[in-house]
Amino acid sequence: MAGGRRPAGLALGWGCCLLLCCAAANGLEISMPAVVEVEVGETARIECNFYIPENASYTYIDWFYVDRSNRQVRLYHVTASGVLEDDTEYKRRLSLGADKALSISAVTVQDARTFVCQVGAGSHGVGENSTELSVYKVPKTPEIEPNSGGISVHSNESPEIAKCLSKNSFPPPNITWHKNGEQLHAQNNVTIQSTLTRESSGLYTVSSTLYAPVTREDRHSSYHCTVHYWLRGQSRALQSRPVKVNIFYPAEHLKLQVVPSSALVKEGDNVTLVCESDGNPQPVFSFFKKNLDDWQDLSSLAEPQSGVLNLHDVDKSNSGTYKCQSLDLDDMSQIEEAVDLVVNYIEGVSVKMDPSSTLREGQSVTLSCDAHSPVDLTYQWRDEKGKKLKEGNQLVLSNVTFENSNTFSCRVMAPSVPGLEQSKKVSLAVEGKPRIVAISSPLYVRQDEVINLTCKAIAFPRPTVQWSINGTAHEYMDNQHVASNLTVRVSHDLLQAGAMCRVFNKLGVSEKHIQLVEDSIRKDQKSTAESQGVIIVAIIVAILVVAVLGAVIYFLHKKGKIPCGRAGKQDITKPEARKDKIVVEVKSDKVSEEAGLLQGANGERRAAADQSEKYIDLRN
Repeated sequence: MAGGRRPAGLALGWGCCLLLCCAAANGLEISMPAVVEVEVGETARIECNFYIPENASYTYIDWFYVDRSNRQVRLYHVTASGVLEDDTEYKRRLSLGADKALSISAVTVQDARTFVCQVGAGSHGVGENSTELSVYKVPKTPEIEPNSGGISVHSNESPEIAKCLSKNSFPPPNITWHKNGEQLHAQNNVTIQSTLTRESSGLYTVSSTLYAPVTREDRHSSYHCTVHYWLRGQSRALQSRPVKVNIFYPAEHLKLQVVPSSALVKEGDNVTLVCESDGNPQPVFSFFKKNLDDWQDLSSLAEPQSGVLNLHDVDKSNSGTYKCQSLDLDDMSQIEEAVDLVVNYIEGVSVKMDPSSTLREGQSVTLSCDAHSPVDLTYQWRDEKGKKLKEGNQLVLSNVTFENSNTFSCRVMAPSVPGLEQSKKVSLAVEGKPRIVAISSPLYVRQDEVINLTCKAIAFPRPTVQWSINGTAHEYMDNQHVASNLTVRVSHDLLQAGAMCRVFNKLGVSEKHIQLVEDSIRKDQKSTAESQGVIIVAIIVAILVVAVLGAVIYFLHKKGKIPCGRAGKQDITKPEARKDKIVVEVKSDKVSEEAGLLQGANGERRAAADQSEKYIDLRN
């Protein structure tokens, strides 16, 4: 520090203490840090603290650096009158603080040298001290690249495992290798080759290559490299990412499996045989199926180099023993493994009927269902609508009728193999004479009306329907029923006698009579409606006549053709009537009608007594 003050807490003496080196001559003491560390690109600050006895002032302060020839090159000369900066390679990167500390900006690796501070104190002599400027650059995280081609366990020489690269560091770092977290050393066929390169920037690039033998177990091993460097007197390290190496080794075991599980395979399924080995790379696979005493080669059906054999829409003929064989092309070793494929099936589903002869109404029948399968089966009966009737392989129907003539289904299932099932249908025919179940009787009709007569019956064999009268017949089947519609016109005889529906087949005849009843209510309603229509028409005509007549009278009155007095009866004097003149006499028995029709021009209603008899001359 300039001046005669001693820095606080500074242990002074000849030699070095901690980071400060202290020099004394004639009582003049100069203190400087032994080492100043700074990262490349940063600013370094070197302090020069001094003590002059008797609180005297310095005469000058000079700053130097020591070049590669071990010569001191001056940077600054400081006196009381000013500061002189010498023309050196540091010009424009130097600055001097108020405390005369030296600052160097944009530090490079070339700045790693010794800097000297010299102080002249007149009668107290000249003293100097120095600081070692240590420049460092933290290396980048190391980059590691594993062997991309893979390594065989049969390699005769130690193969290359991986390469590690650390860039832009100063001073040069050191690289170590690790396997599964443990450091490797150059011994037991392990070789580590390192290369140090100094870049134009003065920074160092370090590369290292690891060579080591591998075994089958190394397929799970992890490798990484670590870069070690010093910073502020302490060892630091940067670790690369871990990598694995592709190890080639022969197969020791094969695994052949059926997908889906062989126990669940059923006819119609698609089955895949998958062959896997524990070798790397996978060997060449071949597939075979055992036929009696030899093996049938199925390799042409397999997917190339995949170890997969697909069997589509299998049936029971695909059941048998299958074999997978592997061939390692590295050492030509072979391994094989076999598996049994069982294709579950249901066959021979049949339904027997007891008695097997034709059924008649009222009889009982037993239906028995049977099938064959290598697994246990269950049976279920359903009707033609899919409704479940019974569990078990037998279905007993008692007192059968035509309505039982239906289709029944026996559903056979294998509970241990989901989706494996088959069905067998059987039609049950019940014979008997016809039975009429619906007829349109009694039927209310009117004479001469066209009607439809309906007769519906059930029977087996199919019956024939006959009518006792002539007409247009239309016959159709409705489920198990035969129906006949007869279109006829109602005559007097038909109305009296009715009609007979006769249904018959080879087993018997059934008849029913259709009664026709005259619909008198509808007849009376029609007569009443016709009378009412005549009355309504007459009323309408009358109203129209009166309206027209009133309009004519009103029109003549407005024209002045009808002179009218205000009281009593008026005579209208007229010349002798001629043949070409027409006189109309209008009489009214209803005073109210005259009062409504004959009004004065001013709208006043005339007295009814004065309007009992009027004459109108219509000569013009």
